[in-house]
Amino acid sequence: MLNASYYLKSVNRDIPYTGASGMSVNYATLGELKKGSYIVIDGEPCRIVEMTRAKTGKHGSAKAHVVAIGVFTGQKKTLVAPVDTRVQTPVIEKRLAQVLADMGDSVQLMDSETFETFDVEKPTDDEQLANRLKPGVTVEYWLIMGRPKIIRIRSG
Repeated sequence: MLNASYYLKSVNRDIPYTGASGMSVNYATLGELKKGSYIVIDGEPCRIVEMTRAKTGKHGSAKAHVVAIGVFTGQKKTLVAPVDTRVQTPVIEKRLAQVLADMGDSVQLMDSETFETFDVEKPTDDEQLANRLKPGVTVEYWLIMGRPKIIRIRSG
């Protein structure tokens, strides 16, 4: 007997699969992805920066070579696999929040829709954005696999 989560994972790709850890992912074949798409490599959501396809020979299947940068860590990750391989793609929710407090390395945000408060690390890759995070500023943040990341300032 198959459980419901397996059914969603294997049959219907349009319904995001929320695994045991509560992280939302979809499934796609590697050949469908392109530069700028997002993919999960080693449990880390990554943005594809380079992708090449090569047919290996007369009877071999085509392979894809993917180079991606981790969204949270900034680390370079590579993946080489057949183009028909099913891979995980993260579900990215784009939301707005207001900065409540600056706590040094992190800021406290309040979601504009749910009014939920939570702490988020300041962006380390964009010094200018980190310096503009002051109380009262509205920011856009992305919720990727259950983890928030501040993307840009919307007003303030």
